Amino acid sequence: MSKSTFFTGQPILTQLLKYIDRGTIKTLAKSGGHDRYYKGFDTYTHLVTMLYCALQKCTSSREVVSGMKACHHKLIHLGIRKSPARSTLCDANKKRSSEIFGDIYKLLHSNFRHLLPDSRSPKKSNLFIADSSTITLFQQILKGTGMGDSNGRRKGGIKVHTLMSAQEDVAVQIDFTSARTNDVAFLQKIHLSKGSFIVFDKGYIDYSQYQRLSDEGVFFVTRQRKRADYNQVFDRSLENESIQRGVLKDELIILGTRTHAKKIRLKSRLVTFFDQEKGRTFQFLTNNFELLPEQIADLYKERWQIEILFKRVKQNFPLKYFLGDNANAIKIQIWCAFIADLLIKIVQTQLKRRWAFSNLRSIVRIHLMSYIDLLKFLNNPDLLKPRLNDPQLQIEGFKINFET
Repeated sequence: MSKSTFFTGQPILTQLLKYIDRGTIKTLAKSGGHDRYYKGFDTYTHLVTMLYCALQKCTSSREVVSGMKACHHKLIHLGIRKSPARSTLCDANKKRSSEIFGDIYKLLHSNFRHLLPDSRSPKKSNLFIADSSTITLFQQILKGTGMGDSNGRRKGGIKVHTLMSAQEDVAVQIDFTSARTNDVAFLQKIHLSKGSFIVFDKGYIDYSQYQRLSDEGVFFVTRQRKRADYNQVFDRSLENESIQRGVLKDELIILGTRTHAKKIRLKSRLVTFFDQEKGRTFQFLTNNFELLPEQIADLYKERWQIEILFKRVKQNFPLKYFLGDNANAIKIQIWCAFIADLLIKIVQTQLKRRWAFSNLRSIVRIHLMSYIDLLKFLNNPDLLKPRLNDPQLQIEGFKINFET
């Protein structure tokens, strides 16, 4: 078998980096002054280094630097001249603003979002999900939640606020705060096109934001909190199919009271639903009056998709141990984890063969610096399987036998 059928002149990491335009990154860095004091370790080199860390699941800066030094003869293919010194990497993580990595993620998502939609789920085309995930830190870099330990020690935490597209299955908006920050602060920053749906849990309760979303023509679906104060207008009649699906009640209500600080009086809909699988009763709040009540319940069930996104990013990329002990370094590492996640999703959507994300992620990690055509190999892994009668496997009259 000819080597040219599956080998390529670029490592897999370089093939992933082709989705990121180096010239655009240079322009972004120049406009923001991010390379002003790091001419030998520019933003692009910093990005490549942190993507190497994310894709190889390195847990320390020493692992990153030593791993890249071991592949020093391949670095030219990555578009960098040499592996960075450990002190240089740590200094850049501390001083180069994490905002440039957020801009790179947004640019990457904007350029390749047309490859991401799942044609099998047209109902999710305008569905967005908002939630947050807290990453515990071993130092109180950012304030943690809850009471401290009895010995006086207190861990820190960073909260990753995320808005994801249900159809694209990736984050479209990310924000970082301390673990103590209320989720409502992120809801204020979300602006969607008219006719979109957004699903979030009870942590985002803010009637003024509900009013804003309604004024912008955005439909929300959330859980109603216990003992919430509202005025019932009337009960809507239920179809037999809705009752069989578990809908107990469909009410038209008015949120807020006359004594509310902002005098919010929002016309809403409250759907009471019994989940037969879990044996629990839920109340869903929405400003959409057209969908069937069971469809409102189904929309809220889609919220679990963002939990899968958090699990996917946390399990497949190094977000337990960080390369720096400052907030900026932590944000950079999280941004690069999401960039790596998006790169693999872009590759996954282009494959004819179905791959689980975790399996695809493992293949990329193992062969990250190997000269293998990634797409060709993933579409036909048996391409590398040697042939029994290949003359290249017969040496000095001996024939190598392979078990089939």
